Amino acid sequence: MIAKYIKPLLLTALISLSACSSDDDNSAESLSGENDLTIEFDNGFNGDDLLLGASTYTNSNGEVLTINRFNYLVSNFVLIDSEGNEYAYPKDDSYFVISEENEMTEVHLTNIPAGEYVSVRFGLGVDQEKYQQGAEGQNDAFLKTAEDNEMMWSWQAGYKFLNFEGSFTSATVTEATDFKIHMGSHGTALDNYREVEIAMPTAALVSSTLSPVVHLAVDANKILDGAHKILLSEAAVVMVDEVKSPQIAENATSMFRVDHVHNGENVDH
Repeated sequence: MIAKYIKPLLLTALISLSACSSDDDNSAESLSGENDLTIEFDNGFNGDDLLLGASTYTNSNGEVLTINRFNYLVSNFVLIDSEGNEYAYPKDDSYFVISEENEMTEVHLTNIPAGEYVSVRFGLGVDQEKYQQGAEGQNDAFLKTAEDNEMMWSWQAGYKFLNFEGSFTSATVTEATDFKIHMGSHGTALDNYREVEIAMPTAALVSSTLSPVVHLAVDANKILDGAHKILLSEAAVVMVDEVKSPQIAENATSMFRVDHVHNGENVDH
């Protein structure tokens, strides 16, 4: 009679022990080695997919946009673990172009130390320290990529941190009119470099066998329709603007959030 109850209890205990062992295998203490971490930038507009030149989007300003270009620069990646320790990716290799039109929507960080990473910090644009190193101090591959993707005015004028273009109509602008939002720093006179830190809903686990993918949802609507309301009907072209450029920079920092994290064993997600 007693044996009848002991067997199910043993089975339950074994299952529980196995589950605990599995959890322990992926605990922060058991993670070792290093691996890659990929960050995917999934560009959208106010919850909708971003379809360049093929769809229209209406913002709360009452303007109807057709978007033809959405490019931006991200840089200076820092991963923060569950204990608050920070890993800064090597600075010279930490500058990337994200381009929706050219399907450049991933940042691939290599040789990341093992850890349980719970948030990520990065820059929008190029910091003054890097810019002031001059053309010879830039990463040649990044410099060429920025030029090829329309992310520079000229070396003297500096990088475009954001290149957002298309056409729009509104209650007061009834014919489709081109717009151009080119935001960046202008030498040392106007510094629009900003940083953003985002918490992850699930920790990204890195080890010799675990290579996570962090999916960021990016909302292009925030550029004009964030904390600062930027009306295209007032100015369809914004480039060197001491008032609106910093406002656009602030808006743009709010367009990023971590949607989800894939933790996997060295496989594509």
